[in-house]
Amino acid sequence: MAYVFIAGCFLLLGVVSSLAARIGYRGRVCDRSDGYEVPAEVRSDPVLRKRANGLVAFWCTGAAVLSFAPLVPVGSVILSEGGRSVSTWGLVVFALYGLAVVIVGAYPFEKIKQLGRSAER
Repeated sequence: MAYVFIAGCFLLLGVVSSLAARIGYRGRVCDRSDGYEVPAEVRSDPVLRKRANGLVAFWCTGAAVLSFAPLVPVGSVILSEGGRSVSTWGLVVFALYGLAVVIVGAYPFEKIKQLGRSAER
């Protein structure tokens, strides 16, 4: 049952990252209805807006790809119907890998906040 939970978490992370990347590719990161909370300086400057869209599109696509990758080994364990298992260290690696994927997905949003601060100067 734990493997199904792990697979579900990585699948959810991949879907959310894919949706965020889609908003970035469509250029709607700064839109209040579809986008995210961005500083006013980024919303008002076309160059910073384009940079914000590019950051979200690139990094969230990377996070989506990285989050779908563990579904292969976890899926093979699930499909083996108890014939295979993952050790404790393997579960620790999955947890650390999931943390790394979250950091990759969160990076563009922190960078956008820095873009807003740099525009104030």
